[in-house]
This record gives sequence, structure tokens and C-alpha cells, in this order.
Amino acid sequence: MSTGSPTTVETGDPPTGPLRKNRDFMLLWTGAGIALLGGRVSAVAYPLLMIWYGTPTDAGLVGFAALLPMLLVQLPAGVIVDRWDRRRTMIVADVAGLVTMGSVGVALLMGHMWLPHLMAAAFVEGSAAIFYRLSERAAVRNVVHRDHLPAALSQNEARGRAAGMVGQPLSSTMFAFARWSPFVLAAASHVVSLLTLLLIKKKFQTERTGKPRKLHTEIAEGVAWLLRHRFLRAAISLVAGTNVLFQVLSLSLALVVKESGGSPAVIGVIGLVSGLGGMAGALSGSAIVKRLRPGAVIVAVFGTWTLLTPVVALTSNAFVLGAVYAGIAFAGALLNVMAGVYQVLETPDGLQGRVG
Repeated sequence: MSTGSPTTVETGDPPTGPLRKNRDFMLLWTGAGIALLGGRVSAVAYPLLMIWYGTPTDAGLVGFAALLPMLLVQLPAGVIVDRWDRRRTMIVADVAGLVTMGSVGVALLMGHMWLPHLMAAAFVEGSAAIFYRLSERAAVRNVVHRDHLPAALSQNEARGRAAGMVGQPLSSTMFAFARWSPFVLAAASHVVSLLTLLLIKKKFQTERTGKPRKLHTEIAEGVAWLLRHRFLRAAISLVAGTNVLFQVLSLSLALVVKESGGSPAVIGVIGLVSGLGGMAGALSGSAIVKRLRPGAVIVAVFGTWTLLTPVVALTSNAFVLGAVYAGIAFAGALLNVMAGVYQVLETPDGLQGRVG
């Protein structure tokens, strides 16, 4: 596993000041947030680009390439994040994102659009994002004090919700101005993230001992650790099931609004309200997690979802639907904060990438 001096999360000394005065965390939070926004902008721009200047089939192929890393890269990336220096891993991920997004922006600026190039760029950017996200999540426990972890992960969740809310309209607006501009913005976001990483002083992990083993052996080690923890096993199973439900609910919203005579703008407004609910849940997650046990949070979240989800089938009122989806998002963000805090605290530093 790991040796050396204790990580920040393991020290028993009280924090020396509020989280907002933790220079390294604020740099990490800001840089990762800007990179996340850039990634969201480019993700929205891809289908717009292919539908307006290509074909729906092309849009599907690029979307497939962007999502393929989730299947192929996720588990090996966890091993590498635990094995390599996490700061360097994030720097390499930023450089990869900068090069790929920059290449797309320059090609479009020069009037060229080649489907294989876009698919390759989407795959590389998606892979880099996985390495970056796993490294950042694992690094937080070494950058902040244990007492600040709930607040830090709560702010990270709110940051992600905000990036999702702002990214879509920003990308659409920029695409309408110039089709290359969303990708140039995404490339610039990696530059900012790279600069913030270079300014951080704290180490992102404890020292590693022992030689690296075979990839499948280290993946199996992470899976075995996870399977031994009953609470995490149950939580993952529950969340996996509800992910299917919420995919259905997302499609159902469009159908309900269309059948009731609403417009796409109504869906956008409901999405905005839902995003605000998610941000509220994320920002309040720190205080709630400190007061309630993880099991109580899960019961409350799933109880809320059980009460709210049937309402979607009983009404077409946009105000009611907005409130329902905001409540669902609030509970989901709270669950993410709780799960993140629990996982980061319980998992050894040398297994953070694989378990995460």
C-alpha cells in the first residue's frame, strides 16, 4: 500500500483555518472546475457539429467514441492513478486534452472536418477526462484536512452541477457564433487547469512501496476490497438500478412536455430548475452528511425518490415537473456527496483510484 508521513486526511490535528483559505485546494478546485466546464462545452458541441454539418449517423459515431473510454479505460485508469504520481497524471491528461481539442478547433477554423479525426479526438479527450477525474478525486484527501472533506466534496459536486448547467447554453451560443469556438474554449480550459496544477505545493498521494504487479491483479485487488464492504456493495447496487430509472425519466420528460403541447424551451427551463436543485443539494450536503449517518442519508434519498418519481406520470404542469425534478436532483446530489465522503475516508490511499 503506502507508507511515509500521514496524509492530511489521517492527521489528528485540527485544521489551521477554513477551507476557503486552503490555497492548494482552491487552486485544484478552480482548475478542475474550468476543465470540467470546457469538457461539457465540447461534449455539447460535438452533436451540434455533426447534425448541422454532418449526418445523424456521424453524430452517433462520435458520441460512441466519446463514451467508449468509460467501458475500456475506466478500470485500467484506476490502477494507473494508484500507481503513478497523480499530479503528473493530471498534467498529462491536460496536455492530451489541450492537443486534441486544439486540433479540432484549428481544423474547423481552416474549414476541414474529418469524421475519423473527430472520433479519435472524442476518444482521447474522454480517456484523458477519466484519468483526470479519478486523480483529482483521489488527491482531495491529501490536499484538505479530514474535517474539511465533506465541505470539499460538497463543493466539488456543486461545481459539477454548475458546469452542467452553464456548459450547454454556453456551448450552443458559441457554436452559433463560430463552430470552432467551443473546441478552442475547451483547449483553453486545459491550459488554465495545467497552470493551477503547477502552482499546487502539496503532494497528491503518499509514497508507494512495492513493485507494480500485473494490471488484472491490481484491478482484482480493488474489486475485492470493494466487495468486502457491505455498505458500499449495497449502495452501488442501489445506485446502479436507479441510474436506469433516471435514464427513462429523462426521456419521459421530453415525451410528457411534447404530448401536452409544450416546446423544447419548456424542457430547457425544467432542466435549469433541476440543475438549481442539484446545486442546492450539493451545497447543503456537507452540513447534512455531518449530522446523519450514511445509512440514514440513503434511506432519506430513496424515500424522496419513491415519493417524487410517480408524480411525473400524473401531471404535465411545467411548474410541478420543475419542482419534482429539482427535488430529485437535490436528493441525488446529496447522495453523491455522502458516497464520496464515505468512500474517500474508508478507502486506503493506495486504492483510491481503483475503488473510485
